[in-house]
Amino acid sequence: MLRALLKEQHPDLADLEIRRAARGWDNELWRLGPDLALRMPRTERAPGLLRKEYRWLPTLAQALPLPVPTPLRLGVPSTRFPEPWTVAAWVPGTPADRTPVSRGAQAADALGEFLRALHGAAPATAPRHQGRGGALAPLAADLPGRLADLSPEDTGIGPGGTDALRALWEDAVAAPAWQGPPSWLHCDLHPANVVVSDGALTGVLDFGELCAGDPATDLGAAWLILPAGSAPRFFAAYGRADDPMIRRAKGWAALQSLSLIGIGRNGERGLPGGKVTWGHAGRATLQRLIGR
Repeated sequence: MLRALLKEQHPDLADLEIRRAARGWDNELWRLGPDLALRMPRTERAPGLLRKEYRWLPTLAQALPLPVPTPLRLGVPSTRFPEPWTVAAWVPGTPADRTPVSRGAQAADALGEFLRALHGAAPATAPRHQGRGGALAPLAADLPGRLADLSPEDTGIGPGGTDALRALWEDAVAAPAWQGPPSWLHCDLHPANVVVSDGALTGVLDFGELCAGDPATDLGAAWLILPAGSAPRFFAAYGRADDPMIRRAKGWAALQSLSLIGIGRNGERGLPGGKVTWGHAGRATLQRLIGR
């Protein structure tokens, strides 16, 4: 089907080798020749995410210091496939939920500089996200609620660690809210959405959640992605985070880590949508946040 789609809409690409690369949360990814990828939607919301990437990412990518899967062409719905799909740049490397970031200094610098470049003021027409990018106060009950669904074995931090995590969350919720203009955000930075080559962080993936809001939403990556002890160097490379922003960033990292753990638990139980490696990443994040 994929080759037929290419022959129908992008015939100059139809003779390139096609091979399956990954089954993502919302899209299936196929390699197309040495430098391209096909992103084919597999969930109800995926077409909207692909259209959003195609609308905004090519312009943003020009200023970003790491490779990203820039959409290059848009496939339109047809009788062969009823949804839009994209041809994007292939970003080589292994997702960080499968191989560790071992070059901590390089990764801290690279990720901090990447987010500094991304976090420019977004236009009024930029997309917003329901649940991310805004204030933490409306989400105050979310972390306790998610913790209640997880056992100490699920989180890997024990009762004392849970108390420390609650205190961190309460401090994040109490931190002064973002008062600046809405910034461009990746909005889904976790280990499965960055790639690693020889221990170095070498690319950022999946901009389907791209939105505008509080930069602290992305800055939780300091604990979600980087090795323990890397946060100070990351924030030095980022260069414009004050204390309230760092407090909020810890809260976003804590909240996302519990989501990763939940998805990982589903994977351990063999449930649909579960990804065991995401659970490992979530537990590692909690340990870094509370210093375990």
